[in-house]
Amino acid sequence: MVSYPDSQGAERSLAIRRPPSVQSHSSRATTVRRHRPHRSHFGGTTLQPQNEFPVFTHTGDIEIIIANGRKEQRYLLHKLILTQCSGFFEAGTSDEWANAGETSRPQNQNATALARIPHGGLEEKKRWKYELDWGQGEEELPMLIQKKAQPTLFGGDTIPQPQPPPTRNKPPAPQSGFFRSMANFSSLHVPATQSDPDDDTFRDYDNMFRVFYNYPPTLDPINIANAYVECKSLLQVADMYDALGVIGPRVDHHLLRFQGRLWKQIAKYPPSYLKLGYLARSKAIFSEAMVHVVGQWPLGINQLRGSIAEPVLELIEDKFDELDEIKAKIEVKLFRLTLTTSRGERVTPSNNWLEWMAVSLFRQWLAENTTPPPAPILKSPRTPSSRNGEPPPLPPPPTFNTGRVFRLLGTGGSSYLGHDECKRFLRLSPEHYNRDNLKRFERRIDEIKNKAKDAVKPLMRNFLELDLSQGGLPYLTCTRVEPHEFPWDE
Repeated sequence: MVSYPDSQGAERSLAIRRPPSVQSHSSRATTVRRHRPHRSHFGGTTLQPQNEFPVFTHTGDIEIIIANGRKEQRYLLHKLILTQCSGFFEAGTSDEWANAGETSRPQNQNATALARIPHGGLEEKKRWKYELDWGQGEEELPMLIQKKAQPTLFGGDTIPQPQPPPTRNKPPAPQSGFFRSMANFSSLHVPATQSDPDDDTFRDYDNMFRVFYNYPPTLDPINIANAYVECKSLLQVADMYDALGVIGPRVDHHLLRFQGRLWKQIAKYPPSYLKLGYLARSKAIFSEAMVHVVGQWPLGINQLRGSIAEPVLELIEDKFDELDEIKAKIEVKLFRLTLTTSRGERVTPSNNWLEWMAVSLFRQWLAENTTPPPAPILKSPRTPSSRNGEPPPLPPPPTFNTGRVFRLLGTGGSSYLGHDECKRFLRLSPEHYNRDNLKRFERRIDEIKNKAKDAVKPLMRNFLELDLSQGGLPYLTCTRVEPHEFPWDE
């Protein structure tokens, strides 16, 4: 026994357990202790300390508690693995973090020095503890907070008892004593009679730690809409803890298993999947979404501006400018398309009126379909007034996208300027309308269509994984993200 005065001046005794190297010389004590049966407070069942995920009783040195007043999830993990997977834990367990704010040595220098003295050749390693702080408001995201460990007199660190977690207007937490008695050998899930609004948070943290230990995350393998929500939530948590490099590939692997269904979902919600692909560092998802976003730009600008990294927006605008430049050059070629006579001369009103009319019809159609419609001049008299008596502003005009026009040009055939349209046009000149002239007129229209089809071939390339055999898209899909252009490789 060793005695020392406490803070009130009284003396108290502290029993010192000899280290294993010393205890081995006491055969009687060792024999009694070795053959003593394990006792259990739960019906006589023998409980062995757990030493596997999520509680490594013998080797874990970072304890993580996630509790919300209804239930509690405990992890006892390894610093080596957490620091390799997360920059947050690497910084939080570093010496620089531990010494931050310390300008002088602590007053209890003797106790601190004694805490570093090994006993019997064995030194208890340092342990850390984190608890999830749920924040004060709904807009504040939950975050792990490190609880400062207190050095003991005989080595190692003791961790102060956790403060009661905020109830967040929920029923009070169960008996904490029961949690303490069970937490040493199991990861505790308190059953709930109804779904807890914080279940998603428990799931995200559990998935993150599972991936750290190379276990598959629990993500929906059937419903891709649910899988997207779960993957997005997991990536947001990983981003908070600087762990996207580890979590991203697992999310990418899970979503790519949906194959064709994934490409269809990306076509429906390209801005959302562009953000997810960027967080997951998924080249396949990011590239697929980028083709859709650029093809429809600036349709998705409101969904992306302020919610995605600036390099991604710059890449979108660069790709859109490149596409716009290609379209402008091809438009010039299209307006220069013409027909020639049998002698190789360009058709003109003087040498071949009918064929010149075919060229004029094509150019008129092209001009109408590649030029935005004029803004309306007159306002509707029934426009409702705002509160201050002034008419509310008109909604912005729909985005004008010429991708549909170029797709028609690239398709050719009867997709535009068909038989009926040619017939109506030629009837405007009754003196030239007859069956032979109509057939000749349609042949010349088909000839100029074929020339236009060749001119727009650079815009008809498709870099999507989506199967377009059952129908094309109303915008161009010729955007390509080169291997060196991904914004996270800079």
